[in-house]
Formats: sequence, C-alpha cells, structure tokens
Amino acid sequence: MKGMLLALLIGAVCSTSALALDAPKGPVVLTVKGAITNTNVGDTAEFDLAMLEALSGRKATMETPWTQGMVTFEGPLLSALLKAVGATGSTLSVKALNDYAAEVPADDAKLATILATRMDGKLMSVRDKGPLMVVYPFDQDPSLYNEKYFSRSVWQIKEIEVGK
Repeated sequence: MKGMLLALLIGAVCSTSALALDAPKGPVVLTVKGAITNTNVGDTAEFDLAMLEALSGRKATMETPWTQGMVTFEGPLLSALLKAVGATGSTLSVKALNDYAAEVPADDAKLATILATRMDGKLMSVRDKGPLMVVYPFDQDPSLYNEKYFSRSVWQIKEIEVGK
C-alpha cells in the first residue's frame, strides 16, 4: 500500500513539473505575462528563439501590406504559445519594442495565426520587423485582409500580456 501511494505521489509530482517551462538558454526574445499558469521566471514565461521554434508552427506564403510581393513567413502558432503558457484570459495586449501595443482577442489564435520568427527562411531582424511578428493567415482566408486585422499585426514584438 505504501509503495502504491509513493508511486502515485511521484507520478503527480512528475506530471506537475511537466507543465513548468524550461528556462531560456539563449537571449530572451519574448516575455508572456498576465493570466497564465505556466511560468519559468517569477510570474512570467520567458522564451528564447529555440523555445519558440520548438512549438508547433506553420509556414505560409502570402502577400501582406508591409512586404513586397509574395513572402514566406514561418514560426510558432499563436495557439501553441498560448497553450504552452497555460493562458486563461480572453484578450492579449501585444507590445512592440517601441511600446506600441495592440489589443488582440485570444480567439484570433484559432485562425492559424503565426508568431513569425522567419521571413523567406531568414530570422527576422529588428530592421525587418523582427524578432517576432503577428501574421494572420491571409493565405487561407482572404476576408482577413482588412484594417481590422492589419491593426492587430504587431511587429517587433517583445511582450504579450494575457488579460482576463
């Protein structure tokens, strides 16, 4: 009986620690805070590029108002990031390096929205709208190609705050 109880306790501890995020090993490119349950630095979740690129992602070729011609974006899905941090809120405040911020409904993650880390196979530099950019699936749904979604397409992202 003691052995079974110990095995259950060890199993519970191991499954709980599986929810914890690893600490970033490289430079932090994104901090997620707010209504999240999985953290790695205090009450925030910090990600380096390798951590982001390890999440489920998408590669898509499309035209955008900010690029010339067809461009291929790739990076983790916004939905994968929100799942990784255990997001529980319904709004996202997406903040850029210059402190520009846009309010994005968390439900936009259901649209196969990408947090692009690469453009045409190359890491996105700050000069080229990096290190991260919200890219809506304009290739899958042309009805998204409008000002509503353009205004939510933040680039040079440094932080996402999940609101209630």
